[in-house]
Amino acid sequence: MKKKYFFGPIILALVLFAGGVLVPVSWLAKLVPEDRLEESATSLESNMFQGTYLQSEMLKHSTYVPIYGSSELSRWDPFHPSNYFETNAAAFTPYLIGKGGMTSIIHDLNFATHADQLKNKQMVIIVSPQWFVKHGTDEQHFAPNYSALQAYQLPFNKEVDEQVKRKLMQRLITYDAVKNDTILYQLYDAYLNDKKVKFNIFSVSAKAYISLLKKKDLYFTLLKDKPTNRHQSNEVKDKTWEELQAQADAYGEKRTQHSKFYIDDNVYKYRKHYIKGMKGKNKGHSYAESLEYDDFQLMLDILKEANADPLFVIIPVNGAYYDYTGFPEKGRQEYYTRIKKQINDSGFTYADYSDHEYDPHFMRDTIHIGWKGWVYLNEDMQKFLE
Repeated sequence: MKKKYFFGPIILALVLFAGGVLVPVSWLAKLVPEDRLEESATSLESNMFQGTYLQSEMLKHSTYVPIYGSSELSRWDPFHPSNYFETNAAAFTPYLIGKGGMTSIIHDLNFATHADQLKNKQMVIIVSPQWFVKHGTDEQHFAPNYSALQAYQLPFNKEVDEQVKRKLMQRLITYDAVKNDTILYQLYDAYLNDKKVKFNIFSVSAKAYISLLKKKDLYFTLLKDKPTNRHQSNEVKDKTWEELQAQADAYGEKRTQHSKFYIDDNVYKYRKHYIKGMKGKNKGHSYAESLEYDDFQLMLDILKEANADPLFVIIPVNGAYYDYTGFPEKGRQEYYTRIKKQINDSGFTYADYSDHEYDPHFMRDTIHIGWKGWVYLNEDMQKFLE
């Protein structure tokens, strides 16, 4: 009768795990395919946002222009910046960093992590009004989007102003995702309360975990991204801006024939009943007061200290839909005024689309820029980068 070896697989698993942990980061980096960076420019994979390797590599190359935003970046069409500039053989490549739920606090942490690479770096930052709800980003949107690796690195970051770093840590520690991470919470608590002995003790565990997270980041980097439907379209090649606006209008009109408020038919079809129930529901709402303004100010402070060169893009709301829900125009206009003042006071440039609330086909649906909006953004990007 053959003997059964129960411990063989366990021992093998432990050996493989130990091997994975002990492999130097420099060795793993050498295994990354040459085309991996180019591939990741439009992948919109969470692993890239929550890691550091690919973004660090991207920031080394002047040909990549990062576009930071949220869910609008995944709304693909021929006018999308990634398609437009590739089709027209631009001297630069947009690099997309954003997904649904990513707001100022997520970008703050990201910019702080890469602060030493941002000097004179041109970038585009799309700011959405929907970020500016009264209590700021909630747990549901923060937890799946924040980077544990970046959060662990923050206390050891020497590139960010001490006051700004402390404000960012104080904000992060309000979220359960941070509070429930015992080592991270105790590390932040020790740092913020100047408990040096406690900080040094937890630093040992924290730095070991950072090493593991960096390896995890590189292992994910070695994996191929999931296939996407982001195929190149030549419809927008060699057109004037006026021609592109007319083309985007026609493109949008064709796709909004069976909906209200110039919403994409495919979106309207699935949200029709929800939209019907939203009539008059947002009376008394406003984007004038929000914790998000403090989070946004941290972004401005980090970028200013790093001597970055951002173009902020102020996205409008879908005016017709917002009127239908009863959302007061005053509560929108106060937001536009306040956000522009913050950007101005920090000495940065912005593209202001707040007067396009009622412009047909500027927005793809109730909140996302698209079609004609992308055309305006492409033109402003090109002017800014030139």
